Amino acid sequence: MIIANIADFREAARRRLPHFLFEYIDGGSYAEATLGRNVSDLAALALRQRILVDVADIDLSAELFGQRLAMPVALAPIGLAGMNARRGEVQALRAAEAAGVPFTLSTVSVCPLAEVAAAATKPFWFQLYMIRDRGFMRELLAQAREAQCPALVFTVDMAVPGSRYRDVRSGLAGAAGPLGAMRRVVQAAMRPGWAWDVGLWGRPHHLGNIAPLLQGRTGLEDFFAWMRANFDSSIHWRDLDFIRSEWTGPLILKGILDPEDAKAAADVGADGIVVSNHGGRQLDGVLSTARALPPIADAVGDKLTVLADGGIRSGLDVVRMLALGAKGVLLGRAWAFALAAGGEAGVAKMLRLIEAEMRVAMALTGVTRVEQISRDNLA
Repeated sequence: MIIANIADFREAARRRLPHFLFEYIDGGSYAEATLGRNVSDLAALALRQRILVDVADIDLSAELFGQRLAMPVALAPIGLAGMNARRGEVQALRAAEAAGVPFTLSTVSVCPLAEVAAAATKPFWFQLYMIRDRGFMRELLAQAREAQCPALVFTVDMAVPGSRYRDVRSGLAGAAGPLGAMRRVVQAAMRPGWAWDVGLWGRPHHLGNIAPLLQGRTGLEDFFAWMRANFDSSIHWRDLDFIRSEWTGPLILKGILDPEDAKAAADVGADGIVVSNHGGRQLDGVLSTARALPPIADAVGDKLTVLADGGIRSGLDVVRMLALGAKGVLLGRAWAFALAAGGEAGVAKMLRLIEAEMRVAMALTGVTRVEQISRDNLA
């Protein structure tokens, strides 16, 4: 099919992936109200078109956490992304490197940190959850330091996993044991291209960084059971002392939705935050990122670097997020769909689309530099 935008990548991913995997990427929690608002609230923001401005020289570059980027965009951490294409995290990393933007490796990736580091030619970011086993966290942070990851994205909105109805209906969750596995095998058999590329050729599926803790178990049920048992729901602001004792580089807290929490993040010395509702996958009914971002940026934008994710489906949406107060954005589903649709080439094309759309949006709103984008560019 012809790919012209992120929606086309989504459709291509739906056609290629087994049903349970597509639903895992595409879905949100509960009734998915926040998932929908992330997209609709952002798209509803009107840009202020300006004319007769010299926009012959547009510069999309930006600096985030000491890195000069080709555009103020990073690939967000996505769990199990390596199930979407053969050794998927490595393919996405290569596309991000070529585009001059950071890739963020999830703790719960399919490709382990060492594999991604071996493929990297530029620094990539690493994402971490608060896990009960602090020794395991120390080991992951040591690997991230050895890989020279320049920034740590610490996710703070996963004290407990959200309830995701689609995963129950699709067979990814709910039906444990042989019945659930058989449903997934049948769905995979209906997608032979994926089954060959990922299911057979793409092995080993040892669930990356957490494989040593699973002791040879490789089923998806084992993965989700480990998450439920090992994500630390007692996480508290004081736990950041432990992170800081093991990590001296830039620390970015991901999952901030309230100005008071943003102020607390600044007070404890975080270098950045990601205004995020986890793509609508955690607590349904909370504010969309577009609604939550402006008061947070007003509260702490001069104290730390404010990033945002959620609902971004175009380069216009990137410009909208910057106008609302973000200094950069994380792309999530956009690259997951693109990876599933076309591997490294798909992610590379998605990033080219985002760049081209940003250039048009900036030109027609009369700005030539990313740092010039502000709420004045909203109608």
